[in-house]
Amino acid sequence: MKNDGILLGIDFGTGGCKASAVTISGSLLGDVSVEYPTEFAHPGWAEQNCADWYVAMCDALKKLRENGVDFARVIAVAFDGSTHNAVLLDGAMKPVRKTIMWTDQRSTEEAAALSREYGRSIYERAFQMPSPTWTLPQLIWLKKHEPEALARTKHLLFVKDYVRYLVSGVAATDHIEAQGTLFYDMHNKTWAEDLAALAGLRAAMLPELIAPTDRCGNVTAQAAQATGIPEGTPVICGTSDSAAEDYGAGAVEPGDCIIKLATAGNVNVMTDAPHPSEKTLTYSHVIPGMYYSVAATNAAALCQRWFRDAFCEAEKSEAARRKINPFLLLDKLASASSPGAGGVLFHPYLQGERSPYWDAKLRASFTGVSISSTKGDFLRALFEGVAYSLRDCRTVLDEMHLPVKRAFLIGGGARGALWSEIVCGVFNLPLAVPTPGDASFGAALIAGTGIGVFPDAKTAVKQCLRIDKNLVPKQELAAFYAHGFQRYRAIHDALAGVYSNF
Repeated sequence: MKNDGILLGIDFGTGGCKASAVTISGSLLGDVSVEYPTEFAHPGWAEQNCADWYVAMCDALKKLRENGVDFARVIAVAFDGSTHNAVLLDGAMKPVRKTIMWTDQRSTEEAAALSREYGRSIYERAFQMPSPTWTLPQLIWLKKHEPEALARTKHLLFVKDYVRYLVSGVAATDHIEAQGTLFYDMHNKTWAEDLAALAGLRAAMLPELIAPTDRCGNVTAQAAQATGIPEGTPVICGTSDSAAEDYGAGAVEPGDCIIKLATAGNVNVMTDAPHPSEKTLTYSHVIPGMYYSVAATNAAALCQRWFRDAFCEAEKSEAARRKINPFLLLDKLASASSPGAGGVLFHPYLQGERSPYWDAKLRASFTGVSISSTKGDFLRALFEGVAYSLRDCRTVLDEMHLPVKRAFLIGGGARGALWSEIVCGVFNLPLAVPTPGDASFGAALIAGTGIGVFPDAKTAVKQCLRIDKNLVPKQELAAFYAHGFQRYRAIHDALAGVYSNF
């Protein structure tokens, strides 16, 4: 084993690919993110082109090498990715169609029918209730509207598994990823083939189930040429992005809580046993024997990206001229606004909402706008609205009486001082911000565990994780936001009925 070896973690999030190079002592040598597009052909739809993931990965890895990371030192690579997203493949392992993403809401009717006809059975076996987020309703929609696509399908993988197949030639998935389908049996830790059959899937289509730290072949000669990773490098399975990031952020004890401010947003609590609820998601942890409960909002930092692209051409042009990140200019605008954003309030339901409402018909809104409202007010309202949405998620976990002993703030949004301060105030909790503490870092540690650099997954985190900063809520601000949260919920309640009739 090389003492100066490098572990690669490659994350395929909802909005882009991030590659991180980590030493076996946990030092981050470099990370690069590359965005890829999501297509919104119709309201509520969200699809991605499978080819974009591999291209983005190769671009990120190229930039890592250009930034001075010596790929000759790479000793293992592992992957993670957003879950629920089925990649349908033909007999030659070529994609049959674009991939329906977990944010897609087209299968609302199919999810409702599953709830009526099979809801109790699905919940008891899969620990989840049907909603458009899950793979099964998406595939039933395809069975109804695009039967030819399913007829051509011979194999099914998921985002990170498909890219890993292109790198190693081995097709498999891990148990945690499988739990995102709604046709996985949590008790027996295997595929629920009868539930998969509801979408027309046969057992032979489903991939082998393995552990996140299991080996999935080696980097092939063809992949080595495209990625720069040395041929023969061990490839480790990896897992879902939420499992990798919770683990990589240091949430490895019962009572640890993750607040995620990324493309989507989560509030996750770690437990030593499963606590399924009809209002949450329940998954296994990377550490065997542990679980975590998830309350999730569909759009968090996605809202900032949407606002940037829809309304901030001037800031984007200035950022390009100055060769800086345009989000820095957006943060500056938001910082010029005061708490409460001059009365403007934002609800981040750009693609419906999951926790706590599970309402695909909800839509985003700015309310409280006046003639004096500025672009900075809108941006600060966006930051505060996403924080309120995350706090709304926490109400579900509070109702479940899951204890929170310590909390970590993670995700790209956590890098912004203003947004972090807002979240800390809205939650009124001390928050630790780990570094790097993201999914790609977690994947790198999974890679090291998979080849024996670390004796087990928990040891890997204990040895390698660092805390960048600790945030303490300002009580005056927390009291202000407690009142603002009640206003946020009142406006949701008033508008939900309006959207339900659309």
